[in-house]
Amino acid sequence: MRVGVLALQGDVTEHRAALSDLGVESIPVRSVAELAAIDAIVLPGGESTAIAHLLSTSGLLGPLESRLRGGLPAFGTCAGLVLLASSIADGRPDQPALGLLDVTVVRNGYGRQVASFESTSTLGGGKRVPAVFIRAPRITKVGDGVEVLATIDVGDGAHPVLVREGAVLGASFHPELTEDRTVHAMFLELAEASPPAAPN
Repeated sequence: MRVGVLALQGDVTEHRAALSDLGVESIPVRSVAELAAIDAIVLPGGESTAIAHLLSTSGLLGPLESRLRGGLPAFGTCAGLVLLASSIADGRPDQPALGLLDVTVVRNGYGRQVASFESTSTLGGGKRVPAVFIRAPRITKVGDGVEVLATIDVGDGAHPVLVREGAVLGASFHPELTEDRTVHAMFLELAEASPPAAPN
């Protein structure tokens, strides 16, 4: 399986290291040709408006959306989750929401950079994994077809922070910034079970 990491901005190196720890050599994706050569993609955290702008100016936005709608398994963390969401409550008018995950998000929903924090998220079955939140999006609405895989409690109840819809996984936090590879392994398992259609 050929896994790509969108390499326009953000935590590219960290995601590639996490995949390498699991025995997967990933491909940095900066062009349409590289996008066409992969079987799954990671959309890393970074600055959501910058990534959206670079997708547009690089010519990747349309081909990426086409491949995702064709079933390309995807894992978006932080800004990647924002890109995959169906609605960005506080997004800019020109900021794309690709709609692969039927969720509404609020950018920087847990506070700005100075409010970054580390916690643990609780997966189904009670397993806990470390979670780093840096200007993290907050999931405020989850559609009927979306499975909540992990939550955190920040004092006002359980918040969804890891969600899945079909072959698409989205995390509010940065699993690539810890040594725990549970979430990346979960994505690889999902991708193996959900081969995409061939690109047009």
